[in-house]
Amino acid sequence: MNARIHAIEPRSRANGPGSRFVVWMQGCSLGCAGCFNPTTHDAGAGREVAVADIAAQLAAANVDGLSLSGGEPLQQPAAAAALLDAARALGLSTLAFSGYTIDEIRALPGGSEVLARLDVLVDGRYRSSERLATGLRGSENQRIHLLTRRYSLTDVEATPVAEIRIGPTGELVLTGVDPLKLKR
Repeated sequence: MNARIHAIEPRSRANGPGSRFVVWMQGCSLGCAGCFNPTTHDAGAGREVAVADIAAQLAAANVDGLSLSGGEPLQQPAAAAALLDAARALGLSTLAFSGYTIDEIRALPGGSEVLARLDVLVDGRYRSSERLATGLRGSENQRIHLLTRRYSLTDVEATPVAEIRIGPTGELVLTGVDPLKLKR
């Protein structure tokens, strides 16, 4: 099975509690105005990667958990579920960001299967008029769902709001719910 992904960050502290392996899925048809990741929207962009290859990277990453972001992970439910299964097999925690509400996810094909594999879900469309950018929520309408007892709300909300990393080839990686806004 393959996943269409935008990017992978092998170790982040700004995408959930502890150290996280982050997969940004490619493709989102929700079109939230002011989205921080508009380059993840085109479902034909990004690259196809075997879930087994991502799982191997995850196993080698020495992290506390897996975070799925996007794009919209629930628009690739089978791939999302397979990645979450890989994380669970390693004893890692699981978290996903979704523009869908939890009720919408339950109604999506494969949505309940993804929810059953998550410790934490951050749900709801980003609304720039309600910008919050703290506690893993980009806007006030978004909700944090603790789907298992693995984390408390305090654990989740203590996640740093931003992270800046310089990669081995000099690339700048900005991530989190309130990364630096560069003038264009």
